[in-house]
Amino acid sequence: MTATIEKTAIESTAFARLEKEGRMLNAVLKAPTHKPGRFGFRGELALRFAPKLADEARPPELSCDQVLAVATAGEKTLPFFAGYLLSFEHLKDVAEVLGDSIHAGGKYFLFCNNIDLARKYQVPYKGAMFYVLPIDEATVYNELLELLYLEKNDLKKLDTAAKLDAVADAALKFDITFDMITYAEGLELMGPVRNPNENRPV
Repeated sequence: MTATIEKTAIESTAFARLEKEGRMLNAVLKAPTHKPGRFGFRGELALRFAPKLADEARPPELSCDQVLAVATAGEKTLPFFAGYLLSFEHLKDVAEVLGDSIHAGGKYFLFCNNIDLARKYQVPYKGAMFYVLPIDEATVYNELLELLYLEKNDLKKLDTAAKLDAVADAALKFDITFDMITYAEGLELMGPVRNPNENRPV
């Protein structure tokens, strides 16, 4: 009789509450990864829900897009989370929604559309440290590969779960420091919010 590999259930991870609240949307991946005990998510995190009209499911009023995150079975906090925000001010919403699933030792990366392209910051908030970075017309995935010195071609042949494992493993070792600013200072430094549909091919 061959032993079956036990698959990590989302209910046993720090994603359980977020899933129960219906916040894990448009998933490209929402499944156990290849690393034992690890559950991965690539998709959208709903930060603020639109008012419901009857039974109509409406898209969230505010979301953190292009999310890459992992959770470990039996652990109450997320070791790694990355995502895209149109505006730096929504860091507060991300931290509040993630709540007690973020902690001081986690690696949390937020790529914001309205911070100076030449700057990178560390922002302590709600007991966790966020790396706040500009997004240069690219995707969170590509930005992370560059930040973490991962070679795109090396990951090309891997499936979505294995790519996420590679990014998460590299992110967990990330220890470069940037200028430390407070959330309030970040609000003063951020630029205007750009229209996400501007200059997009129709």
